[in-house]
Amino acid sequence: MFAHKVNVRSDVSDFLPLFLNDIPLLDVRAPVEFAKGSFPGTVNLPLLNDEERHAVGTMYKAEGQDAAVRLGRQLVSGNVKSQRVAQWLDFAKRHPEGCLFCFRGGMRSHIVQQWMVEAGTPYPLVKGGYKALRRFLIEALDNLAATKNFIVIGGQTGIGKTLVIREMKNSVDIEQLANHRGSTFGRRLTPQPGQIDFENALAVRLLKLFHASDKPIFIEDEGRLVGRCAMPPSLLAGLNRWPVVILEEPLESRISNVQKDYITDLLAEYQAAYGEGGFPKFAAFLKDRLHHIRKRLGGLQYEKIASLMDSALAVQKETQDESLHRVWIEELLLRYYDPMYEYQLSHKEGRVVFRGNRAEVLDWCRRQ
Repeated sequence: MFAHKVNVRSDVSDFLPLFLNDIPLLDVRAPVEFAKGSFPGTVNLPLLNDEERHAVGTMYKAEGQDAAVRLGRQLVSGNVKSQRVAQWLDFAKRHPEGCLFCFRGGMRSHIVQQWMVEAGTPYPLVKGGYKALRRFLIEALDNLAATKNFIVIGGQTGIGKTLVIREMKNSVDIEQLANHRGSTFGRRLTPQPGQIDFENALAVRLLKLFHASDKPIFIEDEGRLVGRCAMPPSLLAGLNRWPVVILEEPLESRISNVQKDYITDLLAEYQAAYGEGGFPKFAAFLKDRLHHIRKRLGGLQYEKIASLMDSALAVQKETQDESLHRVWIEELLLRYYDPMYEYQLSHKEGRVVFRGNRAEVLDWCRRQ
């Protein structure tokens, strides 16, 4: 099963072009490894599946490398080997500019490379494998955060910061990458990426932005967590020192933004996923999220907002009229989110470089 490395077209040690040019990557690690984290657009076609990898690893610990090699040869042979080689060849045919990797750029990727050569298709591997690519992105992210120009878009909850971010080319949409709206109520129906996938996608996005332009990159003001995705420490530190632009809009506009995101659009997502069962699940989600912050709200305030929410949901269920949601949304903004924002803003006042409404902020940002 295991062969010596053969001469093929140059293996890859310059990682930056891979990410700037979206070079297709073939990850030959086991699915369980791939699920823990890989790189944007990577395809997983493993040499060993999870069960085979476990068996080979157990044999290695018990009897050493030679015994593990023999077992691997037995497990991946005949039709199993033929099918896997065919998948790799198909990937190479569709992506002749691509390359492959395993965990450390060692035995597994060399085996796959050898078998592809024997089948008439030389294909390069990534030197150092997944670990080297991952280390490159971590170091790149830390370096960009330390040396490049960022400007933070801040403002109250519901103010439309994400809308501003999405209208600008030189911006990074953290909430899109994290698949989360960033608040207590921000969870989407589709799952968030794992932490490693989130960090890798974020690093790739920033690399592309800074290599495309020398303009500042605009980033939304975020806390330590966006759902369950943690902000990388270097970016979190940057958010506490970079210049800040404050977006300002009337309360009514903020209520409308929250209503659209968390009532109109969210209910549509639930109904698309669950049909007639969508509304009960949507209602249960809102109640659960409000209950989640009950201690911070305080008992009386929680009971008041929960009652207003229940009334709004009851009317909406019977008449499809969602306007009553505006009442509890206003209470939640004024009594919960705004006091937190004012406290946080007090620590940023010295870094504020501009204030304005959406049109004014967009105009200012585009002139930087």
